[in-house]
Amino acid sequence: MSEPASPGQPAVRHANKRGAARLAAVQALYQMDVAGSGVFETTAEYELFRLGKEVDGALYREADAQWFRAILTGVVENQKTIDPVIRQALTDDWPLSRLDSTLRAILRAGVYELMKREDVPVAVIVSEYVDIAKAFYEDDEPKLTNAVLDRVSRRVRGEGRGKDAS
Repeated sequence: MSEPASPGQPAVRHANKRGAARLAAVQALYQMDVAGSGVFETTAEYELFRLGKEVDGALYREADAQWFRAILTGVVENQKTIDPVIRQALTDDWPLSRLDSTLRAILRAGVYELMKREDVPVAVIVSEYVDIAKAFYEDDEPKLTNAVLDRVSRRVRGEGRGKDAS
């Protein structure tokens, strides 16, 4: 669903429940990375106090809690296989450790879905996570997100838009 924006601005798209779950999962992964909190306490905090709730005057969209949990636990349980896949898709001058926590969270969640959620089309996953990157960044990070997820989708699913770099 879209609503018109001011002239010269793109229409504002409202996130669906899965899209809201993806955004919340990225935020939770960031929080876990920065604060060192565990998956169970973070999941409980988001489900009890954030998803679909008002926090500090900001309203969190209603999200698919099951999808949120699946992404969060899936990334944590599979991080040892997800991170090397991301590293392979990055250029040598941009190691995973050089990326900030938010971008790492976006890529980890996107790669998790590409690797483990074959029921979701590649185009949907890439588009959703590029949109999340655009919510946090204005510069090259959304392009990097698109490029990395495209490379990974070609490797793990044999689908993608760009030329294979390998």
